[in-house]
Amino acid sequence: MNISIEQNAAALGIAAGKKAAALLRGTLSVKGSANVILATGASQFETLKELISQPGIDWGKVTMFHLDEYIGLPETHAASFRKYLKERFLDKVAPLKEAVLVDGNADPEQECERLAKLIKQYPIDIALVGIGENGHLAFNDPPADFTTTKPYLVVNLDEPCRRQQMNEGWFEQLEEVPKQAISMSIKQIMLSKHIICSVPDKRKAAAVRDSLEKPVSNLFPASILQQHPDCTFFLDETSASLLTKEGIK
Repeated sequence: MNISIEQNAAALGIAAGKKAAALLRGTLSVKGSANVILATGASQFETLKELISQPGIDWGKVTMFHLDEYIGLPETHAASFRKYLKERFLDKVAPLKEAVLVDGNADPEQECERLAKLIKQYPIDIALVGIGENGHLAFNDPPADFTTTKPYLVVNLDEPCRRQQMNEGWFEQLEEVPKQAISMSIKQIMLSKHIICSVPDKRKAAAVRDSLEKPVSNLFPASILQQHPDCTFFLDETSASLLTKEGIK
């Protein structure tokens, strides 16, 4: 695991976006195509902004999957991750080879099956992820399922997760935050060849510490990234503020 600590969220996003772009260019030059996972949420603002500004990426050879989506939330809602990706990424780059979005308004189990069939055809080269204040990876809240081999799952969202979404301004009241989502599973995320984890903000400091310094446990879902062969955490000074020197060796 590699850890890069930048001065602030903007610098973090630039570093993570440049790393993602370099991996994409390298993958495209070797394979002629690339399959990526994109995360959403406030933690990804600066990373995606930098990624779309990078030159030399043939987006027409890129297939994109995304991590998760609320169940029952219309795409027109400000918190919709489909809306987020369309406005912050898909509308700003040349048309992709394919963009596979999670439909939270479809039958959840059938949607999980549809996504599973697709992602098995496209081994993931690069995954851009973040972690939640409760340490979740995608919407796999603690205690996360580390054993299922299903690529996508219907998951229940715990109150800390739902409260984070409200506090970030996506919802006005806790009661408005959906209680379920479709999420990529932990095992599926870990199948990615390269993982870039962008985690700015002081409110994530405890989750970062637990994920990087505590033993791997489904009580700290993102701690599983310690076992990935090529994962880079991009932090800012505030999100890294609770790390010890021993923990970031």
